[in-house]
Amino acid sequence: MVEKHHPHLEHEGHMSMSSSHQVQHEHHDMMQTNQPHDMDMMNHGGHMMHMGNMALKLKVAIILMIPLLLISPIAGFTILKFPGSELVQLILGTAIFSYSGTPFFSGAKGELKSHKPAMMMLITMGITVAYAYSVYATIITLTGGMAMNFWFELSTLIVIMLIGHLIEMKAIMGAGDALKDLASLIPKKAHLKNGKDIDISELQVGDTILVKENEKIPADGLILGSANIDESMITGESRAVNKKPNDPIYGGSLNQNIPFEMTVTTIGKDSFLNQVAELVKNAQSQKSNLENMADKVAGYLFYAALSVGIISFIFWAITSSFSFALLLAVSVFVIACPHALGLAVPLVVSRLTSISSKNGLLIQNRTSLEQIHSIKYALMDKTGTLTDGKFKVRKVIDFTGRTDILQLMATLEQSSTHPIALSIVNSAKDLPLLSAENVQNIPGVGLSGQILGKTYEIVNLKYLRKQQLKFDDTRVLEFLNLGLTLSFLIDEEKNVLGFIALGDSPKNDAKAFIAGLLAQGIIPVMLTGDNQATAEKVSTSLNIPEFRAELNPEDKANLVKEYQKKGGVLFIGDGVNDSPALATADIGFAIGAGTSVAIATADVVLVNSNPSDVLDMINISKKMLRKMKQNLWFGAGYNIIAIPIAAGIIYPFTGLYIDPLIAAVLMSASTVIVSINAMSLKYDKKTTDR
Repeated sequence: MVEKHHPHLEHEGHMSMSSSHQVQHEHHDMMQTNQPHDMDMMNHGGHMMHMGNMALKLKVAIILMIPLLLISPIAGFTILKFPGSELVQLILGTAIFSYSGTPFFSGAKGELKSHKPAMMMLITMGITVAYAYSVYATIITLTGGMAMNFWFELSTLIVIMLIGHLIEMKAIMGAGDALKDLASLIPKKAHLKNGKDIDISELQVGDTILVKENEKIPADGLILGSANIDESMITGESRAVNKKPNDPIYGGSLNQNIPFEMTVTTIGKDSFLNQVAELVKNAQSQKSNLENMADKVAGYLFYAALSVGIISFIFWAITSSFSFALLLAVSVFVIACPHALGLAVPLVVSRLTSISSKNGLLIQNRTSLEQIHSIKYALMDKTGTLTDGKFKVRKVIDFTGRTDILQLMATLEQSSTHPIALSIVNSAKDLPLLSAENVQNIPGVGLSGQILGKTYEIVNLKYLRKQQLKFDDTRVLEFLNLGLTLSFLIDEEKNVLGFIALGDSPKNDAKAFIAGLLAQGIIPVMLTGDNQATAEKVSTSLNIPEFRAELNPEDKANLVKEYQKKGGVLFIGDGVNDSPALATADIGFAIGAGTSVAIATADVVLVNSNPSDVLDMINISKKMLRKMKQNLWFGAGYNIIAIPIAAGIIYPFTGLYIDPLIAAVLMSASTVIVSINAMSLKYDKKTTDR
């Protein structure tokens, strides 16, 4: 099978080489210095590479490849030919090879040092053999002979490989985005009690500092006054927390209403946010079992191609001639170059990304979805994920037929800064509020006061039951089952006049989403920092079989690990406290309306904040995985057949062999087949059962 003409070869490159990469973190009191890590450095096989340098090498390769396209023979046809064009090809091709190909040489060196040759070794071997043969062919041509070179194919291969490499580096850099977002939560300055402002890096344990209204807290400590603290960036929960003297407060949370002083208790690596960052960093350094599949196959292919190529060269050099032996050896190395194998995964994932974005799904980690078939549990946060996250008055219930329940309660609450009080007052903004006198807090219960000469109290359910006051249990239970907080109004005769139900409600599609997970054979588990009673009510209303309540950030990540012992785990959340769990889970989904830290940590972002979109991602991913496996089987199976034939195994019996040109054609054909199979991935949300 000797080909006289040089075909147009469109080499593609491997775009997923993550098995050799490690994101390097030097976690040195990041939150206190507020200086994020330089995430544009990556370790490949023990060699540090810079993303900016990689981009420059790609630009140079593209610029030099354009004239090569014009003067190189493609499918036996040359667009532009002039005396000395062969020499120009040699110069341009050598420049691309020696400058833009260096990242692969460095990666191959690292793989050799670690004794784990994989994709980088195979790429290096392919471009090196193509370069050596092109130099040989150019010399033959310049000395009056005739031979076809691979300059354009070589440059195309290097360009595609660099593009894939940059795509992966950018994805890996996303591991640092969460840490940068965590660092941004901490202010750069702190106000000392004496009025002096200092850098937070200068803070010491025991310092007394002032936190002004609407300022973020610069360090962990104990509050010396009282204030409402918005901890949503820490907890993901929407309600502010009323802090009293000596209550713990955390750096990164927001002082919502009045200035206060605090004592610093924790700085540096022991601070709350640093501990969260450490959890995120450790979880993101873990890799999936399937992530290295293409590299492993490439490693086996490297050994196979190298062994077969050398054996073929020696055999035919002895039994035939040096030139024929070199021809077949080059064919082996060219045909083994990992174009189809390298594209098997990334082309499918590229198609997946396009389809997903049209369905409101932003994929940030292109490898985690390979584990979709192993998912057995779906762990998810409550507030903002299953519920709307808007803490407000949901219902005003009047037991006596009076119409001023809201007005009376808002009048009593108008001087309070408690989150529930603020919600009640805001709900009554269109009502004329009265004048309240002798308003006093009732510790652990609520408050009391006088309106128009009558005494009223706002109390909780625990107080009613303790005092054995009579009320409509049925109406109360109705709202408790929704997971709402109830505030009751009683008069001076201890009559329960009514109540206001506050809280957030399940999203419209939450119940259907849970049903969809169960239909897929995935067990939903709700995780929340809320109290046990609220968690139980929400889980019951949504038919969630399992839940865990009153959790800390590390608890969620630990629970993910606990469930991972029983099967694959996906996690859905929106708060900073969800970020360790998002990173630890096999697949992490972030609600699009959630915090930037949670989004940066997740594998998939639900742009429309609809949890039911997770079901779409599951269905799309299963289709993706099927295509991916088909491509991997073809990429590997093709070489199992093609390499022995390229080595001349059938030549003694048929007189047929594969020269480098035919090898390149076959390699390109395998690439086309893999590409067509990848592009056939489709998803129609309307016709897919959830």
